[in-house]
Amino acid sequence: MLCMVATAVLAEDGVPATASPAYPASFKEFDYQAALRYSQSAIGRKVGEYSFTNTEGKTLKLSDFAGRPVVIQMVFTSCYYICSTATKNLDRIVQIARSSLGNDSFTVLTIGFDTAVDSPEAMKAFARKQGVNLPHWEFLSTDAKTIEALSRDLGFIFFSSPRGFDHLTQATVLDQDGVIYRQAYGEAISTPLLVEPLKELVFGKRTEATAIESLGNRIKLFCTTYDPAQDRYYFDYSLFVGIAVGLTVIGSVIAFLLREFVFRRRRYPTG
Repeated sequence: MLCMVATAVLAEDGVPATASPAYPASFKEFDYQAALRYSQSAIGRKVGEYSFTNTEGKTLKLSDFAGRPVVIQMVFTSCYYICSTATKNLDRIVQIARSSLGNDSFTVLTIGFDTAVDSPEAMKAFARKQGVNLPHWEFLSTDAKTIEALSRDLGFIFFSSPRGFDHLTQATVLDQDGVIYRQAYGEAISTPLLVEPLKELVFGKRTEATAIESLGNRIKLFCTTYDPAQDRYYFDYSLFVGIAVGLTVIGSVIAFLLREFVFRRRRYPTG
């Protein structure tokens, strides 16, 4: 789950000498468990407003994606293996998720944190190299100050090393209001670890216009099931079959009791 792990060394002021501003000064050396706790502590935090540039040179703000869940992935484009593998795996999961949740159900943002290198052109080339060409997925660049603040909001740790950057490989799920809902870790995240929180947000926490739409989404939430053998989600009709069988049995029992009641009333009339 780490890219090019190395041990941080302390400068004279007590801050890791190779650290970016996103690496907490209290960390004297890289510790995976400490990094994990730092990342987990961000859950429930509302991410601030930031501006980015997409691969076409257009300026986008994080608030532009409000109203639907957002998955944020932090990468550096010169990463020769981990970031590439993580992005390809994310692409696979996104396709699986959207086949069940809908093509416009959530947004994905891949953000380059190596601001000296990760220009819009570099992010565009990175996306093309990973074979990512999906709607509602932006590859974004920004400045160092924004990366510093955003990384703190996300609980994302990275610092420079002789071989590039060491960082916690994570995908952050924001809810419709920009609040961190879940963190998932590793370059090969398993499908349910990312799709389940998205399913909960899309079907379980969406504000609907009508009670019928809300009921429909509650049904989808409980009946959209993961099949590990095929690594896909599908709508499980067995619940409705069970309900139908149950109603049929109950109806049959009621019909039998009514027939018995009528028969006894006719056979043994009162008065």
